[in-house]
Amino acid sequence: MNDFLYNKRIFYSPVEFAMAHIGGTWKIPILNCLRTGALRYGDLKKSIPHISHKMLITQLRELEEKNMVTRQTFQEKPPRVEYQLTAKAEMALPVIDQLAEYGISLMKEAGIDHTP
Repeated sequence: MNDFLYNKRIFYSPVEFAMAHIGGTWKIPILNCLRTGALRYGDLKKSIPHISHKMLITQLRELEEKNMVTRQTFQEKPPRVEYQLTAKAEMALPVIDQLAEYGISLMKEAGIDHTP
């Protein structure tokens, strides 16, 4: 496969390009939390206990830039903000599920207990 340039970065495979959208420690947990519907920032933060506020904000902004998440602000007092998956992100959910299954099988092989 030929490498390609996108946003001033060289990619060597389509998998690498896809992982630039969903990879990292926190993007997949965020996408998984939003798979059931829109969530307010506070509810999203509670759903991912180990993430810091700064990291959650940073990751949400990156997901917005990549058109994986939408942010809707409601003109209320106090203001309410909700995050929701886009169709692009919903297309990634089956891939994320397959990666999770593969990860669980690797954990079993390594003797790591995985109890949800």
